[in-house]
Amino acid sequence: MLRTINHIHLVLVAALLISCQSSVDQKIKDVIQPVKLTAGVTDTVIISDMFYAADYSVTFLPNENITVDYNKVEKKIAFTPNMDYEGITLISFDYDGDEFQFPVKVKRRNMHTFRLTLKEKYESLTLFGSFNGWDRKQYPMTDENSDGVLEVSVPLEPGTYQYKFFGDGKEFIDPANDVKVPNGFGDFNSILIIPEQFSEKTFLHLINYSNAGDRVLFNYYYNRKGHAESINNENIIALFDNNEFPTEQINIVGDDITLNCDKDVLQGNHTIRVTVTQDGQNTNTQCVMIEDGKPANNESRFSWYDGVIYSLMIDRFSDGDKSNDKPVQHDSLFAKANYMGGDLQGVIDKLNEGYFNSLGVNVLWISPVYDNPDQAYQEYPAPHRWFSGYHGYWPISDDRVEEKFGDMNKLKELVTTAHNHNIKILLDFVSNHVHELHPFFKEHRDWFGQLELPDGRLNLRLWDEYRLTTWFEPYLPSFDYDHSKEALETMTDNAIWWLNETGADGFRHDAVKHVPNVFWRRLTQKLKQEIEIPQNKSVYQIGETFGNYDLVSSYVNNGQLSAQFNFEIYNIAQGAFTDPNVSFAAVESEMEKTFSVYGNLHLMGNIMDSHDKNRFMVYADGDLDLSQWSAIEEGWNNPPKVDNPSSYNKAELYMAFMMTIPGLPVIYYGSEFGMTGASDPDNRRMMRFDDELNQYEKAMLKEVSVITKLRDSHSALRYGDFYPLVANENIYSYIRSDCNERVLVVLNKNPKTEQVILTLPNEYNIQQGIDLVSGEIISVANNELNLSVDGINWRMVQLN
Repeated sequence: MLRTINHIHLVLVAALLISCQSSVDQKIKDVIQPVKLTAGVTDTVIISDMFYAADYSVTFLPNENITVDYNKVEKKIAFTPNMDYEGITLISFDYDGDEFQFPVKVKRRNMHTFRLTLKEKYESLTLFGSFNGWDRKQYPMTDENSDGVLEVSVPLEPGTYQYKFFGDGKEFIDPANDVKVPNGFGDFNSILIIPEQFSEKTFLHLINYSNAGDRVLFNYYYNRKGHAESINNENIIALFDNNEFPTEQINIVGDDITLNCDKDVLQGNHTIRVTVTQDGQNTNTQCVMIEDGKPANNESRFSWYDGVIYSLMIDRFSDGDKSNDKPVQHDSLFAKANYMGGDLQGVIDKLNEGYFNSLGVNVLWISPVYDNPDQAYQEYPAPHRWFSGYHGYWPISDDRVEEKFGDMNKLKELVTTAHNHNIKILLDFVSNHVHELHPFFKEHRDWFGQLELPDGRLNLRLWDEYRLTTWFEPYLPSFDYDHSKEALETMTDNAIWWLNETGADGFRHDAVKHVPNVFWRRLTQKLKQEIEIPQNKSVYQIGETFGNYDLVSSYVNNGQLSAQFNFEIYNIAQGAFTDPNVSFAAVESEMEKTFSVYGNLHLMGNIMDSHDKNRFMVYADGDLDLSQWSAIEEGWNNPPKVDNPSSYNKAELYMAFMMTIPGLPVIYYGSEFGMTGASDPDNRRMMRFDDELNQYEKAMLKEVSVITKLRDSHSALRYGDFYPLVANENIYSYIRSDCNERVLVVLNKNPKTEQVILTLPNEYNIQQGIDLVSGEIISVANNELNLSVDGINWRMVQLN
């Protein structure tokens, strides 16, 4: 049982009969996320990114720490924090006669000096990194003291940063820094950790919730390491949806904090958020999701926090209808780049066979279903191989389904069948481009940008230099939404049409960073107006962006996308789980950065593999080095295979990690049994089932099903906070706690058995643990838990 507060405390709190505010009947249905600012620096936010409203005739109320200037014409808010302010505050605004609040977090930046001792001469040398969007020009390094040491100072908040130097057209890591990580592009980045100004981390623990007559009590404990003074109501930031808790409903006894609500007010779906701020230091935000009047546990309805996404490429998954097997005929097109026969009927068959239910999957992301050309096209980069559109990313129609997959009726049948099995469907929407055969390009050339640059170069695959205009191939023209409102309206309308026509539940969006924010804002506005509000339906949108936190997060908010794939965690974690020299401490540091950007409870997608990446198993089995991002030729000429049985254990361990951290786990088809593969198209092999699997693959599939179902049956793994215990060379251990339970996760990447001794927070008053797989009772004495974890293995323990 979770710790209960003492009887006297309960009586005092239960005597308070003031109800929580009702969030003014939730006129604003979005939970307004924190605005993050830097002390003394003005930042501008578009109000629609904060919340959806029919209009934005709002009036902001004064705040002593932050100046707020709202431009009602442009719908932009300029926030300017005081230079000497740091911490969290609430900003209030009036909307339609009612008052709402949202949190603002302010941090100070200090200057950090990067130094590089010259060993060779450079005409030009700059510093670049995750702190400036990898801009190679912003920070030139100079030798002001003429001592051969180049320097540049950069304002940085506490946190973990990746960086490199750029000299005369060549990138290189810091030779004086041994700490580095693979950058996902075939090289490494140096790592800099700016420590927090506070030597101790504070943490707000969720202790429990309880009923006291017609009241519901939410109990917390503030671990204020490093702070001698006790707290009062001014230190508590507590929100019920988008309304501040009245101080009368917050009771503080020492470091115990209790919020109380009227049971009737909790009916429906709400969010309770609590943070403690003291002397400029903030705790984590404890977030309690209320569903049908009680803490969320997935008993009554599906929430996207419950999602386990399965990503499949239709053509490579299952051939359910031989009559539509019509590969493209071309003398230079090899089988790996041609259609292999998978179709919509094959997915339907696997739904009906229970494959996804037995795996514990409840969301299917299917590759694009658009009609694609019936001929092969040559890839622009050497060696100029020929490809078909088997993947679906070359649309030639805005409303036809690829005939090699089926037709619109078959797609609707797939969605209906999935829903009958309690599985949601995400369509893969391509908004960046079409194929040159598409009527849009033929009839509306002005909707698209130019392939030729003013300097004579072709604007091809210039992913960062011309991020919003580059073309992927000469035959894939990119939309120019900034200069064509007609294209913007047509394509956002088309996305709505696909959801309404098929009954699907959301989108995976391709190439997000190559599409301007105005597109995503317009699309999400239409989704809310035409689907979410009238149909009372929550549409999930997850995007794909390769980039730093600032770029990726700029698309994730209430006015744009629900989430993106968390490649930052992926880049660090794949190293930690495959390389014995990469400590879990690097993963924990990246987790903290993720929480600071997206919050402790978020909807970001956690991946192990994808159709654009080398599969995890090529690294686990030693076929590729972590720094080797591109392995196209290996895939064509020497396709990897799994040789070491222990590689499956490494993959299972990664799955256990992915299924037990905040965010939505994403299983790329075949990864559930350890399918290997180098770069595209080798990472898109035909799926295998049943007796096509070897004994190790069958064993891994069974293990992954166990892990996935543990996530589904334990709400703490979906809605809980994240409290790290150990993160070292071999062990990563953390506790997930929500109002219903606590679950301890222990990961061991050492090939040898580890005896792990963990000190649990004494506030939890844990008496024993129960292994969630074996049922073994694990004793706890003086808040210390001792357990054995086999080599390259994991354990999950319920703490009682």
